[in-house]
Amino acid sequence: MKSTLLGLIIALIGVLIGSFFKGVNPVLLITNIPAILIVIIGAIGATMASFEMAATSNVFKAIMKAIFPKPEVEPAERLRRIVDFATRARHEGILSLESDVAQLDDPFMKKALQLAIDGNDPDAVADVMRTEIRTLKARHKVAADWCMSLGIFAPTFGIIGAVIGLIATLGKLDKPEELGHGISGAFVATFWGVFLANGIMLPLSNKLKRMSTEEVHGREMVMEGVLAIQGGQNPRVIEETLLTYLPPAEAMALGSGRE
Repeated sequence: MKSTLLGLIIALIGVLIGSFFKGVNPVLLITNIPAILIVIIGAIGATMASFEMAATSNVFKAIMKAIFPKPEVEPAERLRRIVDFATRARHEGILSLESDVAQLDDPFMKKALQLAIDGNDPDAVADVMRTEIRTLKARHKVAADWCMSLGIFAPTFGIIGAVIGLIATLGKLDKPEELGHGISGAFVATFWGVFLANGIMLPLSNKLKRMSTEEVHGREMVMEGVLAIQGGQNPRVIEETLLTYLPPAEAMALGSGRE
């Protein structure tokens, strides 16, 4: 099971079990549909009002990607590919890479190498790659900010739900036996508002930011490697440079393995 989904489930289970030992029936928390609707629909509506419709349409895809991430090319494997390309280009010329580049499953590396193979100016190649990276960062930031905004709005709508519940309860002062149940039910909305924020949306926002950082880091490594290949640098120098993009332990292991 993926770490994000596992973490969200653990958070929910921990809260429900903790509430049980505190004498609160977890069923009360998950069956108070009006409270849940006030928090979820209210927070989503307020968040939608804060962003363009396109952002809302795309954020659910980003959330699913965070919960169920697709396998990505490992940094060490990406480095190995670049060094292999650099070695071939050093001995056979950069045009010899064209057939292999067509088979790449990394769209960014494929595009960058193709631009270099086509004989474009290195500065133009760098500009194209930097623009793509900036666009990627901007797109990812919108999704992370959307989740964070919902996490900010949710507790407020939890308070609104509690107020509505208390108003309904105070309308039954002539039925004292129902007051306790009504008051406890009113605070369910507050619970879900706080949990939706801190147990779901803010962690998802952090995960999306982390995924964006890792993807940008990988693309920056590709950009530096491709520009070095285009500049005719020694493959060994390229390898040593790109090893700095890897965690120290992984870089040391990879470097030792090539000796």
